[in-house]
Amino acid sequence: MSRFKVLLAASFASLGIAVSICANAETHVVVLGTGTPVPNGERAGSSIAVIYNDEAYVFDMGAGVVQRAIQAYEKYDIDALYPTRINHLFLTHLHSDHILDYPELIGTYWWRREQQIQVFGPAGTQAMSEGANAMLAEDTQTRLKDKSPITNREAYRANVTEIDAPGVVLAEGGIRIEAFPVSHGDWDQAYGYKITTPDKTIVVSGDTSSDEEVARQAEGADLLFHEVISHEGWQELSEDWQAYHQYAHTLTTELAELAQQAQPKRLVLYHVLHYAAPIEGVVDEVKAHYDGDVVLANDLDVY
Repeated sequence: MSRFKVLLAASFASLGIAVSICANAETHVVVLGTGTPVPNGERAGSSIAVIYNDEAYVFDMGAGVVQRAIQAYEKYDIDALYPTRINHLFLTHLHSDHILDYPELIGTYWWRREQQIQVFGPAGTQAMSEGANAMLAEDTQTRLKDKSPITNREAYRANVTEIDAPGVVLAEGGIRIEAFPVSHGDWDQAYGYKITTPDKTIVVSGDTSSDEEVARQAEGADLLFHEVISHEGWQELSEDWQAYHQYAHTLTTELAELAQQAQPKRLVLYHVLHYAAPIEGVVDEVKAHYDGDVVLANDLDVY
């Protein structure tokens, strides 16, 4: 049994949960960031990593996520989360709290990277990538010109695919990743993702208001990672901010209705806007109207 599986079993045991980690249980999810645009020293920006067949498929890359990936690599012995071994990144949309560590990811130790990272995202992802390359140009060009023994001279540059329509964006070696549209304020293109492997179905909402498409995609999923805003905290905001948040995000009361419709095996709350209300209260707020399994995600949680 790998150190990752030993530690995972121990973490469940500490909670009084008996588990058996079988050899064929290949898919795990590591939460790399649960934060929002509101600065929080305990929560990196938004990011979820699906680990399947010793490969990491990472969804969003908010501020601090590269450091979280290194911590997960060291804590759980997950080689796929070492920065130069993250080969697949999927962006839900281009709000800052979902992309600020993108330059960090492509710039970290790139000269030891064997292959270019594959990046999938909405329109604007290519321009953002070129901007990151421009920011790092002096470093990159110096390393290319000096005597550094570079593994792959093209690895500083990401291979970007801009998603122009919903559907399958990647299917390889038993994993299938589909992008679907969500409603997030005035974004013309914002996506959620459905990840299917032989043993798990995982849905990542990204940022969204309550959306029937999320419910449809998440129907019967093993894990639904969904953003949420505390109804208690929202009530204390000004009318302008209340209107914006209900337009762009999902209140706990609305998420309970969505989960009741979709019936995922486990609903995991992340990207929690709670303001003056206690963050732990969002679980009770959802459970008040939904009787399924609901948990609050913290950075470096494993599912």
